[in-house]
Amino acid sequence: MRGIALVNDKSALLQQLRIDPNDKKEQQGLKAWHLLLSIVLTVIVTLLISRSFFSSTAQPVNTTKQNASAGPATAPATNAAKTESANDAPAVKIPTSDAVLNASGYITARRMATVSAEIMGLITEVNVEEGMSVESGQVLARLDDALAKVSLDLANAHVQALQARREALQAELSEARRNLERVTKNQYSSEAERTQAQTQVQSLSAGLQSAVADIQVASLEAKGQQERLDDHTIRAPFAGVVTVKNAQPGEIVAPTSAGGGFTRTGICTIVDMQSLEIEVDVNESFIGKVSPGQQVEARLDAYPDWVIPASVIAIIPTADRAKATVQVRIKLETNDPRILPDMGVKVAFLKA
Repeated sequence: MRGIALVNDKSALLQQLRIDPNDKKEQQGLKAWHLLLSIVLTVIVTLLISRSFFSSTAQPVNTTKQNASAGPATAPATNAAKTESANDAPAVKIPTSDAVLNASGYITARRMATVSAEIMGLITEVNVEEGMSVESGQVLARLDDALAKVSLDLANAHVQALQARREALQAELSEARRNLERVTKNQYSSEAERTQAQTQVQSLSAGLQSAVADIQVASLEAKGQQERLDDHTIRAPFAGVVTVKNAQPGEIVAPTSAGGGFTRTGICTIVDMQSLEIEVDVNESFIGKVSPGQQVEARLDAYPDWVIPASVIAIIPTADRAKATVQVRIKLETNDPRILPDMGVKVAFLKA
């Protein structure tokens, strides 16, 4: 009996350890549902996070820029909103409490010249480079002047020949006058001899006057040849800085490009840095807020924190029909090597 009980117990245990196929299918179904639910929750959480991220980045960020220069304090938001812009395009607001009008323009030079030669010639020497300071009358370049020197020497020789002829005529005239005096004092001289002596004096006097006039003409010709020779030396018309070098030795220079496409029309460009000023175009709707002598604060685009004192020189009495603007000239109250021609600048017209 005991052995039978043990067998029954083992059978019961084996029966318990037996896996039912239906139970296995139920467990697999539960696992599939759990996996699907996890995927759905993950997608929902991802969408919520993405939505919150994009909504936060779409909001505008307000930043406050501090002015590092020693200038007027930054204007409140209400005053900055009331300040009108003189340009149709959006311009950078200049933080100042006294500004009544903002505008933008460029640095320009009132004295700027491209130096050329008055005659066509071969360049033999160029004495300037970009960035070099030159004085008024300084030699910038030289042209081949061999023929000009020969012409000048010929003109001077002609003047000397005429001067020698004048001296000879003066000697003959002196002798003719002495002869006339002797004939006049001699009571035995005939009327024909006296008349001939007078005619000789008058003829030599006229010849002497012609010689003097010829000398004057020859001297003027020699002076013209000297001027032509001087034209082969190109000099600076005023003091300034060389900004562009246009020619090199060995090239042909001429006042115009008639010599061909390879002919240079200029040696270099000189800018007078003492004549720099600002030119701005103000919308004609706001030109009434600008007056001559009005104080202006200028800021270069290259140095936005540097406040440059300036004042209005003049309002050009004409308007641009296409742009509906009026040009205003502004004087810079300070000279600084950082201020260069054609730089962009923002200006603020201050209250009177």
